[in-house]
Amino acid sequence: METLTTAKNQILSAYEFRHATKEFDSHKKISDSDFDFILETGRLSPSSFGFEPWKFVVVQSNAMREKLLPYSWGAKKQLPTASHFVLILSRLPKDMLASSDYIKGVMENVQQLPAEVAQGKAKVYDAFLKSDFGLEENERAMFEWGCRQTYIALGNMMTAAAQIGIDSCPIEGFNKNKIEQILSEEGIMDAEHFGISCMVAFGYRLNEPRGKTRRPADQVIEWV
Repeated sequence: METLTTAKNQILSAYEFRHATKEFDSHKKISDSDFDFILETGRLSPSSFGFEPWKFVVVQSNAMREKLLPYSWGAKKQLPTASHFVLILSRLPKDMLASSDYIKGVMENVQQLPAEVAQGKAKVYDAFLKSDFGLEENERAMFEWGCRQTYIALGNMMTAAAQIGIDSCPIEGFNKNKIEQILSEEGIMDAEHFGISCMVAFGYRLNEPRGKTRRPADQVIEWV
């Protein structure tokens, strides 16, 4: 019981530690093993139907960061100073259809489902897209549904980082079209299959943040 209590306290301490770091100490770098650990928590994250719509692009090239900077107003301080900077991409709607080669490939090669099981899952998934969530009729809604799943990986990566004393900052402040154009022109992103969901910077804080502020539990939790 004492071990469990200690583990809970350590996890909550990590949540208290984590904040949206605006500027990092550019002289401090995350070790390869620590960053591999952070990426692995993203890779192992859950996704709807287990279809993993994400791709993680780690941007370590200073030249590439400079190209992204003019169109990333939310990362003006993070792009130049972060130890590691990640672009999280999400699959486009055509790849997420039940009939797509991508979905079929995941079920066959990754999930290794028997043919009859895969057919049943595809039928349930198709109904989910068409009627349960009504996503298939709206391409933007379909893309955003994929992006919502990437945020699960994003949250897990930031929490895992905080648990080992590494800071982070999630970023949505960018021009989506411009960033995608750059990534496509540079051969980094296949625009036929991916769009950008969000960005996240990792490193070590330059300045101490103010105390964490959150609404009290009784305002955000309801038991029924």
